[in-house]
Amino acid sequence: MKMLCRMLATGVVAATLTGCGLWSKEAEIEPNELVSFEAEQQVEVLWSASIGGGFGEKYHQFTPGIDGERIYATDSEGVVVALNRETGAVLWRVELETTLSGGVGAGYDRVVVAAESGQLIALDGNSGEEMWRAELGSEAVSVPQMNTELVVAQLINGQLVAFNGFTGERKWTVDNQVPNLTLRGTSAPVVAADVTIAGMANGNLVAVDNEQGTALWEKTVISPQGRSDLDRVIDIDGRPMIYENTLYVSSYQGRLVAVNPFNAQVLWGKKVSSYRSLAAGFGNIYVSEADDAVQAFDIASSASVWRQAELANRSITSPAVVGTTVAVADYEGYIHFMSQIDGHFVARYAFGSGGVRGDMKVIDDTLYVLGNGGRLAALRLN
Repeated sequence: MKMLCRMLATGVVAATLTGCGLWSKEAEIEPNELVSFEAEQQVEVLWSASIGGGFGEKYHQFTPGIDGERIYATDSEGVVVALNRETGAVLWRVELETTLSGGVGAGYDRVVVAAESGQLIALDGNSGEEMWRAELGSEAVSVPQMNTELVVAQLINGQLVAFNGFTGERKWTVDNQVPNLTLRGTSAPVVAADVTIAGMANGNLVAVDNEQGTALWEKTVISPQGRSDLDRVIDIDGRPMIYENTLYVSSYQGRLVAVNPFNAQVLWGKKVSSYRSLAAGFGNIYVSEADDAVQAFDIASSASVWRQAELANRSITSPAVVGTTVAVADYEGYIHFMSQIDGHFVARYAFGSGGVRGDMKVIDDTLYVLGNGGRLAALRLN
């Protein structure tokens, strides 16, 4: 079967069943064929580098991390590489000799990765020298987040765990109940100076005081519907996004909501199913839906501005705003660029490298892409 299948996990057990296996072969849905269009812009490859052995076949949330003029990436076998963001020149490369389970958290001259064994590993961003290791107590598959003082990891058992960013000392732990059936993966928290906000598998948003580790507020923003366990999966797997002082989050089989981050008041909600992170631009919020359509919603009115359905079932990434376009990549490694105004295709690039599953990053209108085969590249539209 060509399309990639998003995995479901019972509780926090690693054993999974896939969406592919829930239906007969005759019921499998094939991905849309690529549509033809006249390209309005061309894609320039600024540089390309091999990171390591890639990520294999299982679903993952590996994505590069950017801190100033450096970009960091890993493979699943423990290779961590730092490169110059402008030129692609390798600055350092280390082998941690442990299997990694998620992407790179980077900031404040620190690089943090999570090991499949349940460890959090911090490296010096300038040299790659190991700073500390800390036990998590469970697996982390999303990207660790940080501010000047803390590193916060979101675990598949529902916990948020915060560590001193310089020593690795555990500062606080927040527990959250995990439903019996969830998607394979977790959201990543938003870590500000004084508060951490996280989306949970049970449809809740929680805001935590960074100093004390106590909940400032907790709000159910998505409630399960339906009779079966599958129908009632409402996992928040995409990272919440703060844009123009409003918090936005979407969920699988749930809705996209706009929330006041100071008092947890829901400003508006639209029914949509997504397990990806969001992007914003041109007064819109962009969503990669669970069926791989891309939709734009007006920030002020919540109305749907446009919906691009030609990428259906192509296992696309979260959207990324590049200049006047919205970009997503798919399971075959094609990167699709759509107009932010009306969603029509303006460019396409065959990135290859075993397809793209992890989210792409944008800095200064440069798109950074880590392919499933271990190739990292910087792209720009002309």
